[in-house]
Amino acid sequence: MPPLRHHRLLLAVVVVLLTGLPRPAHPFTELESDQIARFQEYLRIHTAHPSPDYAGAAAFLLPYAASLGLHTTTLHLTPCKTKPLFLLTWPGSDPSLPSVLLNSHIDSVPAEPEKWAHPPFAAHRDPATGRIYARGAQDDKCLPVQYLEAIRGLKAAGFAPTRTLHISLVPDEEIGGVDGFEKFAESEEFRALNIGFMLDEGQASPTDVFRVFYADRLVWRLIVKAAGAPGHGSRMFDGAAVDNLMDCVEAIASFREAQFGMVKAGKRGPGEVVSVNPVYMKAGIPSPTGFVMNMQPSEAEVGFDLRLPPTEDIEQIKRRVKEEWAPAHKNLTYELIRKGPVTDVAGHPIFTATNESNPWWSVFEKAITSAGGKLSKPEILSSTTDSRFVRQLGIPALGFSPMTNTPILLHDNNEFLEDKVFLRGIKVYEHVIRALSSLQD
Repeated sequence: MPPLRHHRLLLAVVVVLLTGLPRPAHPFTELESDQIARFQEYLRIHTAHPSPDYAGAAAFLLPYAASLGLHTTTLHLTPCKTKPLFLLTWPGSDPSLPSVLLNSHIDSVPAEPEKWAHPPFAAHRDPATGRIYARGAQDDKCLPVQYLEAIRGLKAAGFAPTRTLHISLVPDEEIGGVDGFEKFAESEEFRALNIGFMLDEGQASPTDVFRVFYADRLVWRLIVKAAGAPGHGSRMFDGAAVDNLMDCVEAIASFREAQFGMVKAGKRGPGEVVSVNPVYMKAGIPSPTGFVMNMQPSEAEVGFDLRLPPTEDIEQIKRRVKEEWAPAHKNLTYELIRKGPVTDVAGHPIFTATNESNPWWSVFEKAITSAGGKLSKPEILSSTTDSRFVRQLGIPALGFSPMTNTPILLHDNNEFLEDKVFLRGIKVYEHVIRALSSLQD
C-alpha cells in the first residue's frame, strides 16, 4: 500500500474511533456546570402525585430566588395550607405598567420506576449524550431553573427591567389546577399584580424550530348510557343494551377517524381538530369469578374525553350528540359536561392573538429571533395548561418551552432533557425576559 494511502486509512480509523467515544465529562464552564447541577437538584425533589413534596420544593426554590435578590411570597389559597403557591418578584422601574408573569407548575405526574432505564428521581446524567433523565425534566421543572438562571445572567449584565417581572410556581396543575392556578387567578393577590402578559409551559420540538401555543383546547366529558331488555347470552334480538351502546361507539369512531385522518394527512394540527376518545366502558353482570357470561345486561355505559378547539361551534357538536351519537330512539341517554369556560370574560373565544394586533406577540417573536431561534406556526395545544385561566380573564398568554431537537416525552417513561438544550433555554429566556420587561405602552 502506498505510504500516503496508508496514512489516510489510519487517519480515517482514528476519526471513527474518536467519534465513538463519550463526550468529555466537563465540556461546560463552571457557571454552566452549576446551572446543570441546580437543575438536577430540583429534579431530585419528589414532587410527583399523589404526594408531591411541596415543602421540599419550597426549601430549594425560595432560598434560590432570594439569593438572586428577588422578593419571595408564599400564598396559601386552600384551607389545608398544604398546597403552597410561590411568587417571586423582580421589581421594575415603572410599577405603573402592567407586569409580566412567568409561570411553572411544581407538581409532576407519577412514574413507574421499573419501566425506566434510570431511577426517575435520580436525575441521572448520561455523560455520553448529556441526557438528564428524570420525571419532570420536560414537564416542566426545567422552566423555573431556566427563569432564575436567565435573571442571574441579566443581573450580571447590569440589566434592570422597566416592567415588574413575576414568577409563579404553582401546585396541582397535573390534576386540574383547581387548588392551584385556578384559585390564584380568582384571588385578590393575583389582581394586585396587574398582569399584562403571561408566559407558560409549552412542549418540546423534535425539529430545530421552537413551538409556541396560543390556545388550549376546551375540555368536555361525554357519558352515554344505554338501556335494553335483558336476555340469554345465546339469543339474538334487537334493542339489547350493549347492542345499542355499540351503535353509539361506532358512530363516534367514524367521526374520530375523520378528524384523526386530517391530522395524519398533515391538513390540521393535533390541537385543531375535535378529539373524542373512549376512556371507560361499564357493562355486564358481575359474578364471583368475573361476569355472568350467559346473560345479556339491561344497562351499559361508556365515557369519552372530548376536546374542542376554542373556535369550534359547540352547538353543532351538541346536535351531533343528540341526533347521531346518542339518539333517544335507540334507548340512549347522555350527559355532556363542560369542564371550564368556553369564552373569556368579554364573551370572546379563549385564545391569544399571534399577529400585529398583539404587541406582546411581536416583542416575543423578535426576542426569539434575536436569540438565534425560529418559531414554528403558532399552535393550539391539544391538552390543557394553566394558561387557560389567564386567557379566560382576557390576559394574553403564550405556551413556550425552549426545547428543540428533543422528542416529546412528557408523561412518558425515560423522560429526559439534554444538558445543552437546557442551557440554550437559559440564553433564550434572557432575550425573552429582557424584551418583555422592556416593552413600553
